[in-house]
Formats: sequence, structure tokens, C-alpha cells
Amino acid sequence: MRLITLMLLAFCIGMVILVVKIYKESSFYIVNSTNAVLGKVYDRNGDVLFDQKATPETYGYDHFTDIANLIGNDSRQMTNTLVSENIEFLSNYSFSLGIKGSDGQSSIHTTIDHAANKAVYNAYGSKNGAAIAYNYITGEILVCVSKPGLNPFGGYVGLEEGSLLCKAFYKFTPGSTQKVSTLAVAHEMYGADLLLSKSYHCSGGYMNTGRTTIYCHNRYGHGFQNIDAGFANSCNPFFAQLVEDPDFNLETSFELLKKMGYSVNGSAPYRLEINNMSVQTASTNLTDKSDFSTQWGFIGQGETMVSPCMLMMWQSAIATGTGKAAVPYLIQYTTRVDGTPDNHAVNSVTDEFFSSATAAFVKQIMLNNGQRYTSSIPGYTLGVKSGTAQIKDGAEENSFLVGFDSNPEHPIAFCVLIEDRKSGEVTTDSIVHTLLTNLK
Repeated sequence: MRLITLMLLAFCIGMVILVVKIYKESSFYIVNSTNAVLGKVYDRNGDVLFDQKATPETYGYDHFTDIANLIGNDSRQMTNTLVSENIEFLSNYSFSLGIKGSDGQSSIHTTIDHAANKAVYNAYGSKNGAAIAYNYITGEILVCVSKPGLNPFGGYVGLEEGSLLCKAFYKFTPGSTQKVSTLAVAHEMYGADLLLSKSYHCSGGYMNTGRTTIYCHNRYGHGFQNIDAGFANSCNPFFAQLVEDPDFNLETSFELLKKMGYSVNGSAPYRLEINNMSVQTASTNLTDKSDFSTQWGFIGQGETMVSPCMLMMWQSAIATGTGKAAVPYLIQYTTRVDGTPDNHAVNSVTDEFFSSATAAFVKQIMLNNGQRYTSSIPGYTLGVKSGTAQIKDGAEENSFLVGFDSNPEHPIAFCVLIEDRKSGEVTTDSIVHTLLTNLK
């Protein structure tokens, strides 16, 4: 009798576990089947960003082109997209309610402003690149453009390289936007008074103690400069001398960069996910502060790599004056198959990237620099840093602009990248102006 009782008890417990498992996981298996009927993805204003049954006649041929490589679809041709990594939220099936198919109301409601996103995408014209912007207080991603885009109505044959990626989540050589990080490191190491006392001369080039020359973009040089002028002029010789200064401790800089989210010389990378989508962060290799490659790395070339998303997040830490960034997210909330709202986003911040004193100092330097942009980006009080990254052994140059709007009523941080930009083409300034104006 005891044995039979134990066997019956074990059977009942097993049945309960099985039922609970089926209840919890059935939606996952249904949504990943070939016959799954999925709900929709919406932007913050109710515009549709994904519809399993979409046709060009319903939405227009280019409705999804600006956003498809971020949102993705159910074709299984794309990974690391919002749909592929969160598809269970779109399952129009309920084990308990028995609702499925077109009767279901499962959906994902995002933070994206599709109208602004499309305007930014169109502002690129024929150029490729990436643009990402978010509310630096709440963390809501408002714009996330990656070109070349993807038109899901056009299929997956003959696509331009990079069409299936959201480039804002992948690393690039950052060019002089790296000088924001180098400035933060120097302030953490020196403090304001000592850093402001540093002055270096630029004659168009600087030969370091390793007998190699760091050239300036101004071949005539900038003369003597302090940190404010060196940053505004984006002067490579200034920053090379700053790194080589006797007061600059390379080992200390390693720890400060790691705190900011860099993988330094192969150390563990900073982990970042946005609604289950993986984001590359930042990395660099630095060996000897008198060496060309190390100085070049602090200037934003060499082996230094940063994603536009990470560049944007540091702007949040600076703009808020806290040294902590709002954690970016895309999903505001989801709805269950019966229409009940669920999974509401919770605003959060990162650990401290740098001190509040450093954030305040860098913020003022960037705001001073932003005064140069009042004609090209009128109507905003911006803190900004531009950057030009030489790639493919100098055969191409990528153009960056990172920054923030200091207006508390318009708390936008951004990073814009134009790939292989040439003089006379669309500028990062014009794209940022389009971005800010359409979010206003």
C-alpha cells in the first residue's frame, strides 16, 4: 500500500509538472512552428512595424524599409532582431483560453518613432551608415536607422552587404569621437585643475619619443592649446602629447576605460543586451604610451572599436551629469493573446561609467564645442563631438557626430555615422538636424 501510494503521488506530481510545463511553454513551440500565426509590432504612435500578413497594397512598398533590419520578421533569414529574439510575445495562441489565429491580440509596442526614423533614413540619400537616438533620461530608443536598408517585400536575393544588420549595434573605428572617452579618462586621472593647466603645442604634427609622427588635420597646426581648445580643434598632436605626458598613467587608464565599458587588451567585454538583442560595446589594445599605435588608439584609430549604441550611451552619462547612462530599450509593453497589457518597461541606469565631476566637466567642454554648430544645426543647445575614422588603410573615411541636446524638455542623445563620406555629400550635421527636428 505504501509503495502504491508513493507511485501514485509521484505520478500526480509528474502530471502537475507536465501540465505546468505545457502551459508555460506551449506558446513557444507554437510560435516557432511553420504554421504559427503572429501578432503585430507597433511604434510608439500605433504605426505598424511588423505584420506577418503585410502586402505592398496594404502598407505601401517602402513602409518597412527603414526599420526592417532592426525589427526583423518571421522568415528566419535574420537573427538578433526584435522579432527573432522576442517572437514568443507575438504568439496568437493561449493554452488556457484557446484563442489563436486572427482572433488573438498578441503584440509588441515599441519606443520607436517611425515617422522620425523614416525621415532620418531618407536624409542619408545614397549614403550608408547608422543613426541611433534615445531619451537619455528614460532610455527609450526613438530612432534606430541602419543603411543599406531592407525591403521585406523585395526578398533576400541580391541584397547589398550589411542589409540584414542593425549597424548601430556593431563596432566601428570611432575616429575622434574617441576623444570624449580620452577626455573623461584624463579628468578622472588628473582632476579639473591639473588637466586645465596642461598646454601643448601643435605645429601640424608631433614626433613622439618613439620617433613616429602623429599628424594633425590642420597642416599649419593650432599653436599652443589647453584641453578646451584641443578638444574643439580635434587636435591629434594635442591628445598624443596628453597621453605621453609624465602625469598620464597608462595602467590607471586601463582600469578607467574598463569601467567605461571597454575591453582593454583582451579583457572581458562589457555585456549589453537590448530586449534580448546583443550589442557590441567597445574594445581597444594599448601597450606603451610613447608608442604610435597606443597614442593612435586614444585618438580613435588603430585597434580602438566602439558601437554607435555605446557612443550614444556615454552621452547620456554626460548629459545627465551623473556618470551613469540610461539603459536603452525598445519594448514599451506587450499585449497577451486576450489583449491584456504585460511586460511593461522599467527605466534603469547603468553602473557608474565615470564620476559625476567628470560628467560635468566633459559636458561643459562638449557644450562649448557645440556652439560651433549653431548655424548647421540651428535651434538647439548641443554638446557634440565630431569624428573622422580612416578605414581600409586610409582608402575610405567614415564620418561621426555624437552628442546630446541639453534642453531638459528634449533630452535626446545621439550618434550618427556616415560611411565612406566624401566632401560635398550629405553631412552628419544635416542628419542630426533632421533627427532632432522630427523628434521635437
